[in-house]
Amino acid sequence: MFYLLYLLKEDFVLFNVFKYITFRSFGAGVTAFLISIILGKAFINFLSKKQLKEKIRVDGPPGHKSKAGTPTMGGAFIVIAIIVSALLWVNLINNTIWVVLLFTVSYALIGFADDWLKLYHRKGMRAKVKFLLQVVLGILFIFLLLSEKKGFTMSIRVDQIAYYSFTSVVFPFFKKAVINLGYLYIPFAVIVVVGASNAVNLTDGLDGLAIGSITVAVTTYIVFAYLSGHAEFSRYLQIPYIPGGGELAVFLAAVGGACLGFLWYNAHPAEVFMGDVGSLALGAAIGSVALIIKQELLLIVVGGLFVMEAASVIIQVVSFKLTGRRVFRMAPLHHHFELNGWPESKVVTRFWIISLVLSLVALSTLKLR
Repeated sequence: MFYLLYLLKEDFVLFNVFKYITFRSFGAGVTAFLISIILGKAFINFLSKKQLKEKIRVDGPPGHKSKAGTPTMGGAFIVIAIIVSALLWVNLINNTIWVVLLFTVSYALIGFADDWLKLYHRKGMRAKVKFLLQVVLGILFIFLLLSEKKGFTMSIRVDQIAYYSFTSVVFPFFKKAVINLGYLYIPFAVIVVVGASNAVNLTDGLDGLAIGSITVAVTTYIVFAYLSGHAEFSRYLQIPYIPGGGELAVFLAAVGGACLGFLWYNAHPAEVFMGDVGSLALGAAIGSVALIIKQELLLIVVGGLFVMEAASVIIQVVSFKLTGRRVFRMAPLHHHFELNGWPESKVVTRFWIISLVLSLVALSTLKLR
């Protein structure tokens, strides 16, 4: 649609607006939201009819027993909304967009397979197999990205000076604080994308928690993607200039719109759960964009809530194996607060607030540089 309408700009001046990233980002967000809303109800009915319903863990918080039978794998319509909207609004000549779309869909397929096995074979994909698939696809993504970005030779400009390669890592809060990892960038990048996808997956345990938090994080990265793709803004703000990076803002707008549409049905009490098909895909989407616009470390701040949730699981497992004791009443962290007496809606709202505050902190780095 982008090309069709933009080519008509000579005959219809109004269509000239399609060259603006801001306009197309708005269009992508609204389109993805509407697709998600429309598909949502149909998907919920289909999932219910096919008995694709969530099985609640018996050792979970007592209040979760009522969630048994809620349709799951709703993340499938999130992914569909993202793909359709992106294809309509993004400049598809930009090869990076295809790499990101392919990576997002590949992680969605891993999640889909895991969800399917849980529903029909009681146990999901073996953890080692699931992790190995994520790592392998992560490595393939990194090599595709390095190939598209001319590997280790591409220089990125800050303040009109090309002084580091695409394999460099930028430290937030500091002006021109950069470390070139060279070939070590490959394992670093894999950790970022695999870690992001699994962290979102672990956070997806309460109605609206993960989807609301990822929407905030995506919105923050829309700003960074847009600024990174704008030569003047990136120079003024001292952030890496990524030619064509603005198209990633359009893609992320589609992600954000699809998330809002899903939240319509996932808000407490949830009518549908996203499942791994949604959480792994969303984590992969934001992790991959963070790599491309050279804001990998900022993901620790923007996605601080997801880091806390993942860290709580790691701490719990390590503590129990080494000492036989648990640090938290239950992991991930949101269950700990539930067992301490916080109502589910209060946990979700407070965690959303944390996400919003961390987002503002991340945005503040633009001037603190």
